[in-house]
Amino acid sequence: MKDNHQSRGSGSRSGSLGYRRQLLAVTCLAGSVLAAFATPARAAQPSKHHTPRHQTSSRNTPKTARTPSRATAAPRAHALDASAAETVSVTSSRRALNGGGGMMRVETAPHAVQTVTKEFIDMRAPTSTALDLIQNLPSLNVTTPDSSGMEGGQIQSRGLTDLDMGLLVDGAPAAAAKYLSENVDSENVESVSVTPGSSATDLPVMSAAGGVMNEETRTPSQKRGGLIDFSYGTNNLSREFLRLESGEIGHSGVRGYFSFSNTHARSWMGAGTNQRKHIDFGLQKDWHNGSNAKFFLSWNSADFIIDNYPTSDQFFRYKHTGQGYGRTDDRKSNNYWGNNNDHWNQIFISAPVHIALPSRLSLDIHPYFSFGQGWDASPGGTTTDATGATRGLTNYFLQNEYRSVGTVAKLNWEIDRHNTFSVGYWYENTQTIQSYPTSYQMADGNAPSPNWAAYQISAGDKQTAGYEIQSLFVHDTAKYFNDHLTVDAGFKFVMTNIWNKDYYGRQEANRTAPLPQLSIGYRIDNHSQVYLNVEGDYRQPSAVDLGWLYTSVAIPKNQYSIKEELGYRYHDDHIIADVAFFNYNVTNRIVDQYVGMNSYKPFNIGSQQMRGFDVMVAARPIHGFSPYASVEYLHASQDSNVFDPYLNTMLHSKGTQAVMAPHVIANFGLTYTYKGFFANGSVHYTGPQSVSIAGDQRIPGYVTDTLSMGYHFKPFMFAQSPTFRLNFTNLTGSIVRTGAMGAVYSARDPSTVHSGNLAPYTGYGNSFMVSPRFTMTGTVSTAF
Repeated sequence: MKDNHQSRGSGSRSGSLGYRRQLLAVTCLAGSVLAAFATPARAAQPSKHHTPRHQTSSRNTPKTARTPSRATAAPRAHALDASAAETVSVTSSRRALNGGGGMMRVETAPHAVQTVTKEFIDMRAPTSTALDLIQNLPSLNVTTPDSSGMEGGQIQSRGLTDLDMGLLVDGAPAAAAKYLSENVDSENVESVSVTPGSSATDLPVMSAAGGVMNEETRTPSQKRGGLIDFSYGTNNLSREFLRLESGEIGHSGVRGYFSFSNTHARSWMGAGTNQRKHIDFGLQKDWHNGSNAKFFLSWNSADFIIDNYPTSDQFFRYKHTGQGYGRTDDRKSNNYWGNNNDHWNQIFISAPVHIALPSRLSLDIHPYFSFGQGWDASPGGTTTDATGATRGLTNYFLQNEYRSVGTVAKLNWEIDRHNTFSVGYWYENTQTIQSYPTSYQMADGNAPSPNWAAYQISAGDKQTAGYEIQSLFVHDTAKYFNDHLTVDAGFKFVMTNIWNKDYYGRQEANRTAPLPQLSIGYRIDNHSQVYLNVEGDYRQPSAVDLGWLYTSVAIPKNQYSIKEELGYRYHDDHIIADVAFFNYNVTNRIVDQYVGMNSYKPFNIGSQQMRGFDVMVAARPIHGFSPYASVEYLHASQDSNVFDPYLNTMLHSKGTQAVMAPHVIANFGLTYTYKGFFANGSVHYTGPQSVSIAGDQRIPGYVTDTLSMGYHFKPFMFAQSPTFRLNFTNLTGSIVRTGAMGAVYSARDPSTVHSGNLAPYTGYGNSFMVSPRFTMTGTVSTAF
């Protein structure tokens, strides 16, 4: 079994049908979107009681995937939209729905939803990714390796990980948590929602046992203008951002924006610098009959250092003596930082369209596309060339191409004012072409391109792997007793053909996954709601998982989960509260072991059970103060014994605490505003956790903290909202391990360690993410 490189996409990086077919796919996608923007849908005219455009569905689906917009079918707008047009009245409505300074939002869906809104996002540093924004939600433990936001991170959620979650942007599959900064700049994020125990039937996710995280991008402004900000901070961080808004273009109803950012930062541990350039482009058009179309495109180019994640021994050496474990600045070393880098270019497109039709019908079409190329470089030791000189080697994980293209089509029918029925189809094709070349290290210590013939020693094995998904789904939403009772019922049947081709041959398998769902919500009065959610979810091996397996190894079985959730919500003029009890049963549990240099190896650990509860509570502003608190209790146990191939023994793991599943996660936040001044502080606690299947390696509980403060000045000349803010992380400078890089069988599992100028040596047990040291970022910004 080969090592598995963590995928860029929600499933994986993926490869090619040939460049002509890619170009054709992109051209067709762009053409369909432009046609949608150019030609209004021919549909029934709305009544004078037409449902507002910003109403959303109860399943927390993308804004464009709505039920038909007719007076007879328009339920009360209990669900929320943070992306309505930016007017004074809408801004006021947003704040009325928020608590804890935007760290919590009033929700009405019949399942758990945890959301941070624009009010909170605007107080955080512009370098924040979605991971930084959601780290105080009760069901999540988030770990990030750097303070500049360029290296992403990991999520633990109710005993599962981000590899078990669907990670979306505007409802389309996007980059994995390790590469989350590729998706969208934080200035263009309207809200981030997590449904920890639920995945809507119409969402294109192949890994949703841990739920879904969805980033909603901004709605283009009705008026011409823009936003500019500059940031500077610890570790030589510098960042520039500019967004230009078109406003309505003529009288077409089309409006859009274009933004560009450039980020540079030094690695906080060891030597090296990280670079990121990013573009976001958005368009939107709304028609009076309720039809709308949205287009979002992002491009990302990044070069960042692949960190050396320390073993337990390295961590304690750093903690007690200050001896670091990062890359070296010695150009003669094989572990020179320029020989340990991730180079990647990514393009992402999401283009949902909602069309209102006659006879109480509507159609939602949501095409999406992502494509990327790049490589990871790592030390390959040294060798003697033909002249007798000793030269360093570079090993590569090279993805010549990652490609994922898909679409979701859904037809909605309002049977009557109480009942809306939907039927839909999801198609996705994902493929990766990857190889493992070896080259000489350049004389200046840097890694050359793996395609440069002057340095290449071996082109390495080449593999192609991928999958094709076809899925049918039905969904019905019924509302009775003046919309007090909501019943969502759905069924999704997924059919997958997965394949893997290497030097030795080709293998493929056909898999199916039945995914039933039932959610019931009852609004007791205008303040209280109870809900029940039951569903099945799955996780199939990603294209990259397959690409790292020899074809002689059987394709792993799908992981399958059955989940139940019972909750209660309350909100009034003073507080918002939410309590959710949950129970998961997982079979064929897939976990991933980190083996260094951004490479992972999947293995199966049998069955697992997780049960517990989440509590969230937030207050409306009281004399300017808006407190927030959340806590999760989790009892997760391993239900199977597992064979350890390193020790050639059966681990008696049945009944032990599940790996990477802390019993307690707690958060506290406090926001204060007075006139132009604002501040937000947060504290996060994660309890002790096991990081090995055998339970013989653990990490203790830890605390992290953040602080944001700033001032909104009065408009001056062209500057409509001049603002200065400071953001701090790790105020106490604590040196703590915030999570494991993956699962291991036991503390005696061997791995290869590269640290500074030391020769490669064998380490044992897991490797860890460590909280970056104290950082401060200052930002000056204004709208214009």
